[in-house]
Amino acid sequence: MSSLVIRGQKSLAGIHRVAGNKNAALPMIAASLLTAEPVRLENVPDIDDVASMLEAAKRLGATVSRDCDEGTVVLHTPRIRSARIDAELAARIRTSFLFAGPLLARTGRASLPPPGGDAIGARRLDTHFAGFRALGAKSRPTRRSLSLHAGRVSLKGARILLDEASVTATENILMAAVLADGHTEIYNAACEPHVVDLAAMLNVMGAKVEGAGTNRISVEGVKSLHGCTVRVGCDYIEAGSYIAAAAATGGDLLLTEIDPGPFEVLAGPFARFGVTWTIDRASRTLRYISRHRRKMKYDLGDAIPSIADGPWPAFPSDLMSILIVLATQTRGTCLFFEKMFESRLYFVDRLRQMGAKIVQCDPHRVVVTGPSHLVGGSVASNDIRAGIALVIAALCARGESVISAAETIDRGYVAVEDSFTALGADMHRI
Repeated sequence: MSSLVIRGQKSLAGIHRVAGNKNAALPMIAASLLTAEPVRLENVPDIDDVASMLEAAKRLGATVSRDCDEGTVVLHTPRIRSARIDAELAARIRTSFLFAGPLLARTGRASLPPPGGDAIGARRLDTHFAGFRALGAKSRPTRRSLSLHAGRVSLKGARILLDEASVTATENILMAAVLADGHTEIYNAACEPHVVDLAAMLNVMGAKVEGAGTNRISVEGVKSLHGCTVRVGCDYIEAGSYIAAAAATGGDLLLTEIDPGPFEVLAGPFARFGVTWTIDRASRTLRYISRHRRKMKYDLGDAIPSIADGPWPAFPSDLMSILIVLATQTRGTCLFFEKMFESRLYFVDRLRQMGAKIVQCDPHRVVVTGPSHLVGGSVASNDIRAGIALVIAALCARGESVISAAETIDRGYVAVEDSFTALGADMHRI
């Protein structure tokens, strides 16, 4: 176990290169098992979740060659050695379940322990199983394992209506459908940018996928897929985290290696807090210039604004914790409505401990009034996004803060102490 020690009240300013999107890289790693030929991924973030996903791929039969400095990974799986995911790895990373679709498509079977991951609330697997069953697979879930098999009959295309717009269910069913016989239509599909990235990768591999980025994805099954070279898109959640950190501490920031598209969705909610930016599409950069004395933008009639998350293109849940911290440093009051995960907002107890003015109405809603004069203290990180939110709070606070269980942050952010120190933070790890 390690901890981050932070001395606050230093403005962050400088240039930060945005890493590859972990939520795109992880399903892309799983998709590499769909072909017997080599797959090269570029702009892969050097984070713990990627390392765990690559280790899982190795144990299934992939050979992995990785250059962390260059951000490249080459996976080659000429033969699947095992269709069973290791229990210890599954407990470490929830997206290990994304191997179900490729294993089922390639071998006709898959056996997975219940996945682990962040404790931010219940995340159903029912949508995955319903989709696999529609494609012709049979399932046998128990408390200890989740088994799928297609028997001697290959998967068959189907019309599938998802009961929720689940990102991982959409990705899993999509990966199974590309090698199924016939035509598949997935309705109420997730529209997130990383779903689009996965579909684009599959098409480069020879799949026939249309409609990614909309709620209706069409797939024409093919007999086999070939190798490819693809680039992982930018992590707009990481980018939003660094923008919030610069805004909360009163600094200026230039982000490089961005993909402009996702920032259209983030712009409106951030503007509520007086945070706006300019994007240069040619150079793929985003510039934020600090505005001191930020003020909350209220609704018509001076009504208190509400920030609510939801499936894309609604505001992403992964940035809710970060914006809550930004609200503590912005003049005004805001209601945050976390609709997707009932445990994500419990971390606000740590913010209150540091002096934030927050009322928790219920597991899904908090009211934040700012600005608050935060004071350093000892707090624990219980998930990736709560961890980075606490880092931002510590950067704003007077005195020293110690954030324990820093490994949770390492699962989603590259070299967090080095990156923030390069921007002027006083931070080190013990």
